[in-house]
This record gives sequence, C-alpha cells and structure tokens, in this order.
Amino acid sequence: MFKTPKRLVALLAIGVASVAVIACGGGDDTEQPDGPTATPKPRLSGSVAIDGSSTVYPISEAVAEEFIKEHGEVKVTVGLSGTGGGFTKFCNGEIDISDASRPITQKEIDACTAKNIQYIEIPVAYDALSVVVNSQNNWITCITTAELKKMWEPAAQGTVTNWAAVNSAWSAGGNLKLYGPGTDSGTFDYFTEHVIGKAKDSRADYTPSEDDNVLVQGVAGDKSALGYFGLAYLEENKSRIKGIEVDGGKGCVAPSAKTVEDGTYPLSRPLFIYVSKDASTRPEVKAFVDFYLENAATLSGDVGYVQFPPAFYTKINTIWTSGTVGSIFSGKSGSVGSILGVN
Repeated sequence: MFKTPKRLVALLAIGVASVAVIACGGGDDTEQPDGPTATPKPRLSGSVAIDGSSTVYPISEAVAEEFIKEHGEVKVTVGLSGTGGGFTKFCNGEIDISDASRPITQKEIDACTAKNIQYIEIPVAYDALSVVVNSQNNWITCITTAELKKMWEPAAQGTVTNWAAVNSAWSAGGNLKLYGPGTDSGTFDYFTEHVIGKAKDSRADYTPSEDDNVLVQGVAGDKSALGYFGLAYLEENKSRIKGIEVDGGKGCVAPSAKTVEDGTYPLSRPLFIYVSKDASTRPEVKAFVDFYLENAATLSGDVGYVQFPPAFYTKINTIWTSGTVGSIFSGKSGSVGSILGVN
C-alpha cells in the first residue's frame, strides 16, 4: 500500500521558502557508552549544503531533520532551485550535494569537468509523476500520453486553449489552464522527453514554478486547471486536487507504489543525489550521506515516494563506499535494476 506522507505537512510548510536551514547549536551529540566496551560516536561540526530538485527536497529535508538529532552541531541547508539550478551551483562548487529528479546531462557533466568537480551518483528512491486536476473536475478520469502531448507540445501554444480542443468529450471543461514546473526542473525535463518526445520542448503559455506547492495552489484554485508534478505532492493534497490515470498505450493506470514498482505506471522515474567527491572527504558530509543511505528506504516512504528493493540499496551503498565517480544513468534507458546490474 502507498504510505501517506506523514512528514510532508511540516516539510512543505518549510518548503515555501527557497532554502531551509536545519541546525541545533550548543548541544553535545557525543553519545554516552552503553557499556564498558561501547565506543561513543565522534562529535561532528561543520556544514552540509544541498540544493536542487523540489521533488527530491522532501526526502533530503526529512533526512536532514533526523540527522541533526544525532549531530546537532552540523548545519544542514536544503534548497529547492530545481534540478537544473542545483546542477549549476554544484558544478560551480557552491554546494556539496545536488538533488536531482533526473540523471545529470552531458552539458552538466561538461560543466562539472571544466571546474574539476567529480561526483558520486546515488539513486535514492522512485517517484511517479502525477497528472492532476481541480477537485471539482467531473469530466475526466484518465488521459492518454497522446492527449497530454497534444495539450503540451509547442504547436499547442495559442491553438489548444480549451479542453474540447484536446478531446471533444471534455467540452464541459471550458478554457484550459495549465500549471507545470519551470524549465530548470528535472520534472519538466522528464515530462517533455517522455510525453512530447524531446526534453525542454513545451508550449510556453502556461503557469510555471520551480516550487510544487505553488502548482498545487494554482490547480486547487482553478476548476479548469490541469498540472503535473511529483506524486508526493498529490498524496498530501488530495482534499484540494485529484490525480487522474494515465494511459501509455496499455490502458489507464493510476500512480501508486505497486504500479511504480511493477513498471505498469507509464510516468515513473528514479530520484538521485549527486555528492561532490571532494566534499565527501569531509567527516560531516560523509556521515550525512551514510545516514541518508541507511534511512533512504524508510524516509522516502514517509514523505510519499517509493523505496527501492533492498538489493538496489546494497549495490548503491557499494557505489558510495567505494567512491565510484561518474554517472551510469546519464543517457541510459531501462529499469533501475538493469542499469545497476541488479536482477
């Protein structure tokens, strides 16, 4: 069953700001030994700077909140400038970790190479991209990827302006109002590539935002609206908006943990963090990423995403502990398991 994102209420309240800072100063986080042979955890200080995808933000924020309970003198900042914005900062050496809702692109790889930034690529969980409408919408329950393309492709700008222009059965919808991620978002890249056929290829006459909370508010306030963003934001806002099923050619399928895991939902994807190789040598960054991987399965479920099978995390942890740099996902198609080499 899909777990209700219990933490997301608090996280999204923080997420209205562009950056959340989590720190508890003054505390001594050295644990007392449980017995004569116990070894206390080392005391950490310093900072960890994270930025990037608004989709990955709730997972990183949840991890940060739990991490500082054990290491209260480490300051962790988590921003949400979008996947592209995060990679720009990352490849300029401005942050330690980049949250990403898609693999790094060749252009971004080249930018990092130019600044001698090496990175370790770490998949953390599955997400399903949800297509959503206003809660008062009573004329649509399922949409095909062909209809989504007709609605969002560049040729639709100025011509596909009402629901009936997409499907004559939807004439009750009136004028079509669209809400979606901005062009720096990995969600935008994923949607345009998988639905329209080319990344960054979209009509421009829609309401964009890098903050998924803004998109939720837009769809919730407009009966004629349709939008798309990560599934966790739909799960948390089902009293205000509703998701619709997507038909990728094999029938209408609703996004859920089960349909994401079995591959039947056509708009699902892995989420990532990219860790600077240089930053990974700092004790506080290493401890944070260790903690991230130890808790990714549980905390990703808590905030509305879908955890990988245990064998995936075992392989991912090997990539991290061995310090393997570079991307194995960039430019690749196929399942997460096949790319990782895990059956």
